Amino acid sequence: MQQLCLAWISALFAIAPLLLSGCAGSPAVDPEVPSPSSPVVSPPTPSVSASPLEAETSPATLSEAELSEAEIWSQLRQGRGYVILFRHALAPGTGDPSNFRLEDCSTQRNLSAEGRQQAMRLGEMLRQRNIPVSRVLSSQWCRCLETARLMNLGAVEPFPVLNSFFQDRSIERSQTEQLRQFILSNRDTVGVTIMVTHQVNITAISNIIPQSGAAVVMRASAPDQIDLVGQLASR
Repeated sequence: MQQLCLAWISALFAIAPLLLSGCAGSPAVDPEVPSPSSPVVSPPTPSVSASPLEAETSPATLSEAELSEAEIWSQLRQGRGYVILFRHALAPGTGDPSNFRLEDCSTQRNLSAEGRQQAMRLGEMLRQRNIPVSRVLSSQWCRCLETARLMNLGAVEPFPVLNSFFQDRSIERSQTEQLRQFILSNRDTVGVTIMVTHQVNITAISNIIPQSGAAVVMRASAPDQIDLVGQLASR
């Protein structure tokens, strides 16, 4: 028996180095430390800068603190640099006929009898509230020119910047930027500038979709800041 025990002990001493070397060949892995073959990739930093054109035409240049109609009328009577963008009065339909020609009203969508009455009410609305009007500008479309003339607030000036781009959206951004620059240049003008235009033009600069005869009131409060003052409901 003693000889058998000695044999077992000798065998254990013989294989011990092999066991130790096997353990040394399998190092422990820390789960918090990435493997060299799996590099750490930082998430991309989101970009917050816009291209110059995007920055110029974005509605983010607007300060949207809309007032009630009573507050709007009060400001219009005493302020500077205010612009009222009217959508033309009621003209049934959408867009214009396929044979549209700017110089021929018979090829365009025009005011209805109700639309003509509405246009006159819009002018009376401003006169009753003693709103000082400095200029009246209009799209060259016949329904806009007729709306502006029936409002009877002063001589009407055709203003191509207000022309519709409903049929040609490729000019939307450049034309909206021209309108924006005009409003900014109007900052120190005494009295209100009336503009009669189209839904697409008003929506492009204000993000508001007005009804026929409704209006959006805007004002340049700083060299590169346009305030969205509020809205005037159609009459």
